Amino acid sequence: MDTEEGIVTAVTATTAWVTITQSDACKSCSAGHSCTSPQNNQETTLEAANPVHAAVGDRILLNVNTTSLLKASFLIYILPLLCMLAGAGIGHGIGLAAGLNPSWTALPLAVTFFGAALLIMRAKGAQLARLDDYQPKILKVLTHDTSSAQNRVDTPHSGQQPGGQRCPVAS
Repeated sequence: MDTEEGIVTAVTATTAWVTITQSDACKSCSAGHSCTSPQNNQETTLEAANPVHAAVGDRILLNVNTTSLLKASFLIYILPLLCMLAGAGIGHGIGLAAGLNPSWTALPLAVTFFGAALLIMRAKGAQLARLDDYQPKILKVLTHDTSSAQNRVDTPHSGQQPGGQRCPVAS
């Protein structure tokens, strides 16, 4: 479990948009700068579950479940590679058994298996996105912003930052 501090920038009924400043843990992350916007490479905005009802301007403690993040990373990066290699291996074996050039049978099966992996990723990703473990969650409000009179603002649909940019962590 990894926790970060952030500031709530927008809220809906059940979620909040949180801007976090990159910490030392971000420097060693394999995602590099993919979580930051081109305008400001020190901050990122993401959507998080808001069970504590944090308001705009509140400084909060955010939880990102690292186990779930690793599982999602496997689904995104390793599954397609394994499927493509399996398809190439099966195609190679079929080519040798049929007396054909193994490259001509390996390539179509590798592409087919890769496409199947993408379909599996899409279905499984939609299923996992509905689970609480795969969404960042606000654990507690550290300090309330008493100067903000507006508690609720309209935000774009899920996965879009308030500025219209796509956030890879929230996807």
